[in-house]
Amino acid sequence: MSDDLKQVVVFELGDEEYGVDILQVKTIERLMNITRVPKAPDFVEGVINLRGEVVPVIDLRKRFELPARERTEDNRIIIVNIDSITVGMIVDSASEVLHLPESQIEPAPKMISGIDSDFISGVGKINDRLLILLDLSKVLKYKEIEQLENL
Repeated sequence: MSDDLKQVVVFELGDEEYGVDILQVKTIERLMNITRVPKAPDFVEGVINLRGEVVPVIDLRKRFELPARERTEDNRIIIVNIDSITVGMIVDSASEVLHLPESQIEPAPKMISGIDSDFISGVGKINDRLLILLDLSKVLKYKEIEQLENL
């Protein structure tokens, strides 16, 4: 049996570590000036100009209904591809890229760390760490993606 490796970008929100498939990540940026957009959903912080491309930015804390926290030097915007659009996600910090053997990934439990399990594709176990793996295609609903495309 071959144990395929999955490369994930690891980031933190609160006390939890999350991972997203590296193939969906374009870049990781420091916080920058975000232009607010009227009538955007509350978890949408606004848009940024990323090397000439206008990119909508969402706050994952708000998206996952986690308590707000003061922004720090450690905050990052992870630029990802979700379906047909590029989106920035504000996270508390981005820490590393991990090679995670598929055998170390378990299906997501129904309710985990206070966030909707629909967003979760699985849980990775690395030594004594648990890594919540996000399914980016479910972090935003189709209607929300449409709204972001029109910002």
